[in-house]
Amino acid sequence: MPASDIGIDLGTKNSLVYSTGKGLVLKEPSVVVYDKDTEKIKAIGEEARQMAGHITSNMEMIRPIRQGAIADFIVMEKMLKYFISKAMGRRAFRKPRISICVPSGSTEIERRAVEEATYQAGAREVFLVEEPIAAAIGSGVDITKPFGNLIVDIGGGTTDTAVLSLGGVVVSSSIKVAGDTFDQAIMNYVRRNHSLFIGEDAAENIKIRIGTAVEESTPQVMEVKGRNVITGLPKKVKLTSEEIRVALKDATGQIVDAVHGVLEKTPPELAADIVDRGIVLAGGGALLRGMDTLIEQKTGVSTLTVQNAMSVVAVGTGKYAEVMAKMEE
Repeated sequence: MPASDIGIDLGTKNSLVYSTGKGLVLKEPSVVVYDKDTEKIKAIGEEARQMAGHITSNMEMIRPIRQGAIADFIVMEKMLKYFISKAMGRRAFRKPRISICVPSGSTEIERRAVEEATYQAGAREVFLVEEPIAAAIGSGVDITKPFGNLIVDIGGGTTDTAVLSLGGVVVSSSIKVAGDTFDQAIMNYVRRNHSLFIGEDAAENIKIRIGTAVEESTPQVMEVKGRNVITGLPKKVKLTSEEIRVALKDATGQIVDAVHGVLEKTPPELAADIVDRGIVLAGGGALLRGMDTLIEQKTGVSTLTVQNAMSVVAVGTGKYAEVMAKMEE
């Protein structure tokens, strides 16, 4: 049996690892706890996230990837090694082929550093995959054919929009507005309009439960606890989905504008394909209710959110080597 290929989606918020032999083998937060006294890493991934609320002054929470770019190389490399060894288990005789997903906005230097770190972590061969291509393959789109496909991938730190054809990117845009931006917008809105401080986890919870990109005929209501900005004491407020739509309006609008901009630059033949085939929406941020409807309303092109939107990039990255080998035949 050949050694399985491994695909890694190194995300701003979560990292996922997919193995062609076993499917999705790991999904953990892209976060590390660092001990300043011993200058060592204390915890990585899920273990680090659980420590989040209980960190002492000599420790630091590090997110090595911010807004789709690598903010801390040394920590990123350690985190990557940890995820790879955890995903491979102990019984790996042969070094695997590892494909790793890089945001389309990353620089040549960043790409080289990621490649180097992946070899360091024990890869036999490394492929760097652009995020929209990975999202397309994972969504089941056949990118090897001479048709135009438009993929919108809303991650944690960046939204990548790209028109793909013949296995490559024809037109693309990457903006630093995505799932984390939604959370920040909700935190700011609740502070401004309800004088309430809430944390990132609470904001994310609100987004998942009542967040929406379009007006709904019956708005949903949710009770939220936080700290009163003025008195500093705990306080509860009720929020509606309509308020969250307003809070997210600027961010969702920027994503729609990015899609619009890519469509405007698309060659006419490919644009005709896109009108026929529709827009494919992937990534964790695509799960915001009504996001597909909003894009459809503003572009006039039918838009579909893929199933398992969170994991398609990891799956597509894992299958990348196979797909590309088929193209070269």
